Amino acid sequence: MTKLLLTLHVLAAIVAVGPVTVAASMFPAAARRAGEEESAVGTLRLLHRICRLYSAVGAVVPAFGFATAAAMGVLGSGWLIASITLTAVAAGLLIAFVLPRQDEILGQLDGGQTVERSGTVRLAMFTGLFNLLWATVTVLMIVRPGSTTGA
Repeated sequence: MTKLLLTLHVLAAIVAVGPVTVAASMFPAAARRAGEEESAVGTLRLLHRICRLYSAVGAVVPAFGFATAAAMGVLGSGWLIASITLTAVAAGLLIAFVLPRQDEILGQLDGGQTVERSGTVRLAMFTGLFNLLWATVTVLMIVRPGSTTGA
């Protein structure tokens, strides 16, 4: 059962979190081009839709993670607690800063306004922090203390 839960956890992370990190990373640059290229607004809408949809699907990643940790008996491990904390911070950044800023930029474009560079720079900063947190969680999941891989 542990192997099945771990497999589902890893697959869910790849399928759900991967698209969010890529789409969110592409959004600020596409927003800067929105004033120059008509197709950029359509691209922004698609990237934002990917971020919203896959972040909702991404809720299964921690669910499978908790189930896997319980099956492995490592719920109290420091590396897992650090991973849970970093995952919560990443989710908070996405919900509180990345998605609302994407909405704000799309609203500006819908209103015929130009997108201010400072807005895209802040969005890129929050997106970078979000991605850095996920990369850190991934490293903790691979190179954790007590790993059974012998690495």
